[in-house]
Amino acid sequence: MLRVSAYLIFSLFLLVSTVSAAEIRGPSVRFDDGRVMVSAALVLDEKHVEEIEKGVSKEIVFYVDLFRVWDTWPDEFVQGSTFVQTLHCDPVKKEYVATSLNGVRLLEKRFSSCRRMLDWALRIPEFSLADTEELEPSRYFVKVTAESRLRRLPPFINLLFFFVREKEFSVSRNSPVFPVNMTDEEAR
Repeated sequence: MLRVSAYLIFSLFLLVSTVSAAEIRGPSVRFDDGRVMVSAALVLDEKHVEEIEKGVSKEIVFYVDLFRVWDTWPDEFVQGSTFVQTLHCDPVKKEYVATSLNGVRLLEKRFSSCRRMLDWALRIPEFSLADTEELEPSRYFVKVTAESRLRRLPPFINLLFFFVREKEFSVSRNSPVFPVNMTDEEAR
């Protein structure tokens, strides 16, 4: 019994030490000419930054989702956008390349330093997430999720080896709730 509890405590400390310190700044939501404009950024901890600077390539996926708030039901997903950022630093050749895929276009940029590349790639510039005229009168919020994948396993292997981690980290953050197409009385 003592061995089992010692093993559980050791496992708990091991899990706590592997927790990521990546965090999302934002999301920032504003309205412009009948559109919901969103921007956000990801801040990595020094461990992840050092790995990238040493040449470890990373693929970071941002999910920006609009949800409708319901009081008694789970919140309703309305629509979303996905951004895939691929980061590669080669410290020997002094090449720093990032690609960004937002579902519509693929953009590849080269940088003079790895830090400049990270500043560009870990930021979601302001974009139009939704048109307010197409939304039902209600309260909404934006959820931004960022995740870094360690490996991609086929679905059947993932079911067999459920204990193998696929994600290096996954963090999310919600914006404050905001009313759309509601009167002042309804918004209260």
